[in-house]
Amino acid sequence: MEKLREQYEKEVIPALMKKFNYKSVMQVPKLDKVVINIGLGDVKENPKSLENAMNDLMQITGQKPVVTKAKKSIAAFKLREGVNIGCKVTLRKDKMYDFVYKLFNVALPRVRDFRGVSANSFDGRGNYSMGIKEQLIFPEIEYDKIDKLRGMDIIFVTTANTDEEAKELLAELGMPFSN
Repeated sequence: MEKLREQYEKEVIPALMKKFNYKSVMQVPKLDKVVINIGLGDVKENPKSLENAMNDLMQITGQKPVVTKAKKSIAAFKLREGVNIGCKVTLRKDKMYDFVYKLFNVALPRVRDFRGVSANSFDGRGNYSMGIKEQLIFPEIEYDKIDKLRGMDIIFVTTANTDEEAKELLAELGMPFSN
């Protein structure tokens, strides 16, 4: 899995320096962190669902998830401040590159009718967000052992200043953008 980090250093940096006319290697944008978040709406009815989601996330990322709590009460959702509503993992360095490699080359091709990810999900500051509808696309998850299909949000945080730079960085790393 070290391939992606080596590819970044040997191929991506020179390609981006040439395309954007950077004068220093330090100007080249890089992947800072990847945040994977699972939001759970059914924690009140099924308290064990948080534990199951955390186990799934731990198997996928190899890192223990942090429980996320509600910041404020919302009566329409029957939600109180401080109640557990999901879990998230922040990946950096080697674990991040391992996860990104696995996502681009193993998991996303397993999505049914996959035609690439949207190129419009940038936030204006060089960060990219995408959603996955089910955790089954990851090879670590066994179909028989899951209690419910859960989606997740994956956010790629880069040091890029513009969306164009970030898109080029992710494309060079192997993200399958749709045309």
